[in-house]
Amino acid sequence: MGSSNYGPLHTLRCDYWSASFCRLGISLKFLTRGLYALLLTVFFQSQLLAEYLYKDEVVHRIGFEDQVEKLGTELYEKTGIALRLVMLQRLPENIDIVMYEKDLLSKFEEPTVLLIFSEYDMEIDIQVNDTSLYKYFNRKQVLSPVASAVQAFIIAMTYADSWEHFNELRTNYGGTILPLIAGKAKDNQKIGQYSASMFNGYIDIAHQIATSKGVVLENDPGDANQEAIFYVKLVFYGFVIYGIVMYIRKKIYLRRYKNEHE
Repeated sequence: MGSSNYGPLHTLRCDYWSASFCRLGISLKFLTRGLYALLLTVFFQSQLLAEYLYKDEVVHRIGFEDQVEKLGTELYEKTGIALRLVMLQRLPENIDIVMYEKDLLSKFEEPTVLLIFSEYDMEIDIQVNDTSLYKYFNRKQVLSPVASAVQAFIIAMTYADSWEHFNELRTNYGGTILPLIAGKAKDNQKIGQYSASMFNGYIDIAHQIATSKGVVLENDPGDANQEAIFYVKLVFYGFVIYGIVMYIRKKIYLRRYKNEHE
């Protein structure tokens, strides 16, 4: 019989590699389990965090989610009212926004205010699961398409067909969502426009609820926003007054010129 080429050294090497592969297999096994555990942890943390930004199919930005969650959490802790934001790409087929809101609100037991936006349908609405919640914020004002009193007055002067209609249009201003979201924006700026507009409305509602309840929110930039809006309005009104003055001066000049050359 021929002598075997496999001696004790080869057997030792085989045992060594077998043990190495075995250890590698165990390590991969634990690594896989660890990866699964990490993914599950991240998933459940995301679910826990996404309580007030209840659904986001549009923005997908961590900073946006963090800001909504901080403000929503503090508002609920101090007032007992949950303010939830829903950002949809589109409404489900054959379901309008009212039906969608009604179904969603039925899932919440605590007092809930729902602010919803559908990108494809371009619909924005606010609904509650208890009508008594409307006394804590002004739904009509938040959803107004008009930002300032001057704009509202001009619209009333242009479109009112009665005194009652004039007063209705004149007092319908202060919108914190539609005036922003209706502005022109490039395609690559749309997401930023949506997030800024909806968060602005979210802040407005939260601020009103907190004020009605007599509490102060540390994560509420409402006062800073109001101050900024005040200066923007001041500049705007300044231009309006300047335009009116220049128009009057021009009229006076033309009348004098006409009288002097007759």
